[in-house]
Amino acid sequence: MPSNDELTVPQQDLVEAWKRTLPERLTEGDTAEIYPDGTDPRAFQVHIKTAGRQMMEFDFSVQYVDSREIAIQLIDVEKDGQTVDERADIIQQLIGDYRRHLHETAQALHHYTHS
Repeated sequence: MPSNDELTVPQQDLVEAWKRTLPERLTEGDTAEIYPDGTDPRAFQVHIKTAGRQMMEFDFSVQYVDSREIAIQLIDVEKDGQTVDERADIIQQLIGDYRRHLHETAQALHHYTHS
């Protein structure tokens, strides 16, 4: 039985809204690329590159659970093009920051995703 709170925004429109909104929440100099998920119309991939000399890149999968709530899964962390152990304290701190930015973006888009 479908929920009244089901996400009804087309995936490409959602991706475009995230492309406009997420960069406003990132640290200055950080960049994000957002791609539709080819298998799930409620999901997309987020690729974030850190600013500065760290040369770190983070890949997340973001899926809308309903029209307001997102589930975030860390896919990969790379430094200089090599996968790194994400358990290091500084990397955990960055992952936490990016998760917060992703949730803030979803909140900022409530007016768009929640009909």
